[in-house]
Amino acid sequence: MNYESKNEPMVSNRAFTHRMLRHFCLSSLVIGVALGVGVAGYHIFAGFSWMDSLLNASMILGGMGPVGELPGDGAKVFASLYALFSGLVFIGASAILFAPVAHRVLHAFHIDDSDQAP
Repeated sequence: MNYESKNEPMVSNRAFTHRMLRHFCLSSLVIGVALGVGVAGYHIFAGFSWMDSLLNASMILGGMGPVGELPGDGAKVFASLYALFSGLVFIGASAILFAPVAHRVLHAFHIDDSDQAP
């Protein structure tokens, strides 16, 4: 995803909105894949139903904690690794989502008054 350099004018609001939409879709895809990994893992390792797996994976990914009792050591190892993975996914997805905003703010500090279009 190309961003304008500090020597280029700031993109229009329309282009910025499209950039935000692309970043939102990418961060949603990252979260969706992470949720899918969690649902499959809870279903395979803990033997939960698909709905209970979705609930537990969503709660872990959202930072709330597990809901169901984990039946064995394999399920507990998976849950701990998934919790660590989820923390990194949350940070990464947040960075993807807010990168255009941070770039636009920083870019605004580098624009001279003579650089802006009338």
